[in-house]
Amino acid sequence: MTGADEAPARSLPGPLVLGVRHHGPGSARAVRAALDAGRPKAVLVEGPPEADALVALAADEEMRPPVALLAHAVDDPGRAAFWPMAEFSPEWVAIRWALAHGAEVRFIDLPATHTLAATDPTWGDEDEAAGQGLRVDPVAELAEAAGYDDAERWWEDVVELRGSTDPFAPFEALAEAMGALREAYGHGGHPRDLVREAYMRIRLRAAQKEFGDDIAVVCGAWHVPALRRRTPVTADRARLKGLPKVKTELTWVPWTHRRLARRSGYGAGIEAPGWYAHLFTASDRPVEHWMTKVARLLRDEDLAVSSAHVIEAVRLADTLAVMRGRPLPGLGETTDAVRAVMCDGSDVPLDLIRDRLVVGDVLGTVPAGAPAVPLQRDLERLQRGLRLKPEAHERELELDLRKGTDAARSRLLHRLRLLGVGWGAPVAGRGSTGTFRESWRLCWEPELHVQVAEAGVWGTTVEGAAAAKAESQAVAADDLAAVTALAEQCLLAGLTEALPAVLHALAERAALDSDVVHLAQALPALARSLRYGDVRATDTAALGEVAAGLAERICVGLPPACTGLDTDAAAEMRERVDGVHAALALLTTRPERPGAPDEPDRTNGTAGTAPADGTGAEGTAGTAGAGAEGAAGTAASAGTAACAGAGAEGAAGTAAYDGTAACAGAGAEGTVGTAASAETAASAETAASPGTAASAGTGTGAGAEGTAGAAASDADTADTADTADTPGGGLADRWAGVLRRLAGRERVPGVLRGRAARLLLDEGRLGEDEAARLMGLALSPGTPPADAAAWIEGFVGGASGGGLLLVHDERLLGLVDDWLSGVTAEAFTDVLPLLRRTFAGYESGVRRTLGELVARGPGTAGPAGPAVATPGFAGTPDQERADGVMPLLHLILGIQGQ
Repeated sequence: MTGADEAPARSLPGPLVLGVRHHGPGSARAVRAALDAGRPKAVLVEGPPEADALVALAADEEMRPPVALLAHAVDDPGRAAFWPMAEFSPEWVAIRWALAHGAEVRFIDLPATHTLAATDPTWGDEDEAAGQGLRVDPVAELAEAAGYDDAERWWEDVVELRGSTDPFAPFEALAEAMGALREAYGHGGHPRDLVREAYMRIRLRAAQKEFGDDIAVVCGAWHVPALRRRTPVTADRARLKGLPKVKTELTWVPWTHRRLARRSGYGAGIEAPGWYAHLFTASDRPVEHWMTKVARLLRDEDLAVSSAHVIEAVRLADTLAVMRGRPLPGLGETTDAVRAVMCDGSDVPLDLIRDRLVVGDVLGTVPAGAPAVPLQRDLERLQRGLRLKPEAHERELELDLRKGTDAARSRLLHRLRLLGVGWGAPVAGRGSTGTFRESWRLCWEPELHVQVAEAGVWGTTVEGAAAAKAESQAVAADDLAAVTALAEQCLLAGLTEALPAVLHALAERAALDSDVVHLAQALPALARSLRYGDVRATDTAALGEVAAGLAERICVGLPPACTGLDTDAAAEMRERVDGVHAALALLTTRPERPGAPDEPDRTNGTAGTAPADGTGAEGTAGTAGAGAEGAAGTAASAGTAACAGAGAEGAAGTAAYDGTAACAGAGAEGTVGTAASAETAASAETAASPGTAASAGTGTGAGAEGTAGAAASDADTADTADTADTPGGGLADRWAGVLRRLAGRERVPGVLRGRAARLLLDEGRLGEDEAARLMGLALSPGTPPADAAAWIEGFVGGASGGGLLLVHDERLLGLVDDWLSGVTAEAFTDVLPLLRRTFAGYESGVRRTLGELVARGPGTAGPAGPAVATPGFAGTPDQERADGVMPLLHLILGIQGQ
């Protein structure tokens, strides 16, 4: 039907009220046919009346559905509501028809100024429906009355898959059915509908005064009986009196089929938006076209699907429709046919079809002339400039930070994350693990427009808004870890303007926080920030000073903080120790920035390196002999070690912590002199933490004016074997000393002692014989089984690659086997959960090899010999061949050779 003269006469007088199902293609086709037949002068559509000024944009060529009207409160952009419309939505069809035929278009639902003052009516009003009884689903009620157990199937049979020669008959039949439901259920658990319908009647009366009865109303079928009911104007106005208000703004935003789906949480959603879009656009032979789409998708996924499969699937779908008494094959019949013919009965490819086709990931577009906050405009400009197109489906983006465009993309994504706009999330990359690469998972959701509007309070550009929010968060943060994480975000986002304020807040929090756990939690983020700064050519000198200070304080305070911990606290502290260890590895191996001037290392507390002859000029440290004025000298007898660090004039002294060699800094003119014997420990101005003991018979080291002494006891010697001339080596050595203290102190929980020993072994600072000795002590008969099991968890826990360690060192495996064999039955029940957690973390191949070794009986004379070596591998590494690989590794990882 294309003209009113061909249409049958309507049986009811008054305006043409077309009750529809939101996002129903059958309703959309029926609306278009009724409007062609009725030719109204005005079309009234369910929606917020504030959007009347935006309706003309629907005719723009750049406007492609699915789209949505977005309303948000001006003072609180997070309070927002959406009115989505798809190509097959009856409301969208009515709007486009009116604009194409010169008819007036108006929205008649309750204004957004009232709906946003309460809650969003398009997503449900559970707060107002509380205590009102169960909500009524009109379609489900009618389907049940017709003998259907599936509401979607009933709707397809009576509306979507049937046609009608009378364009008005479907709406009159549906209005009659809804009238019966409203008489039985009233508002059906939707009390706010009474207010909405009162406002709709007021708008309808106003349109009738202007256009008479030559009006068409397109609204949800549930509201038709209420709009046709004669109600006094005073009663309607009384319902609207005193409604709360809030200032709002509206615009068009892109929407997606995925967000139209009911499973996304949309109250008026449908089960299969992609299928409905297909039914609306493919009016000729829809089943054949659908099967062709399915075949194309499966072929793209490298599944073998031929034309014969398509033909057979169509035949099967038609046969199933006849057997089930349906007018045409529906989604159920086509799905069953695809499963049987194209998927070989498997639901795995069927899940892909449901996701890509039945639901779909279509993303609409809106014209540039649509209203938007300034921040949204700037984001769109950046997206165009960086060629980052928003897409509804998830995709991964690999960035090479050495390229200008990729670096700019990285900064944009990090700035949006700081603003709370979750367009992208960092993921582990599948390629290089170098710091110059990043991997992101991107997915644009309609709600991001709301998040951008919320972030607009911080500024009009992405960079300015991110910097303003970072500065505000730095001032408000009262947690050291939060400030360090913020500093890391600022470096990643390239917010150089906000970085000084963040670093100032960081220095203040670090100075005031004395909790070692907090310091240990903050250090990894600082270390990563320094590495990121190197990659992005950012000046991080101030950040390096803060990180070095935190590292020194952790080294001093960690040993006493690790004593007397319960199981949960020990497990948490183990995570902190691992984090600090990884952070110090970054700090001590951080590559120099290109073009950076030579400067003293700031991580080891000394101004220079230690010459072998024990002498040095001002600001150097000697390891033996005496230094003159302006030099540092230390003397140590057998079994002791002392380290003296002298900086410039007025350099500060470093405190000696439990069981470690002392580092002393001089006062006036930087002069330092120290002396220690194997039986003495004393100093002039050195602070020692608990556990440091001075033996009888002391000796003191004297220096020039402002001299400070450093003490070292014979029992607690420091490993200075590889202190030498390596930048950051002093800090690495002091951390190794901390790990030695943790590994050897009985009051430290077993999981921490085992972990410390493992870290030392991995770093090459603990020999295999010493590791075996420590394990033997930890697993001795006098050790409680639970503590021994915890030591094993720390030393060979699944996440640390301990399984391979046991495979390649049968002495350690033999110790574990002997200990486990000697555990009593009562104690075994207690330690079994911990042991299962330890060994369950190993890969299946490692567990199988360990089982074979235990069954065979591990050797006790040392590591596995050639008889059990892996075929093709030598018993010992070939150092010369390994050195030849290092330049290539440095090139791949983007670091300088150390």
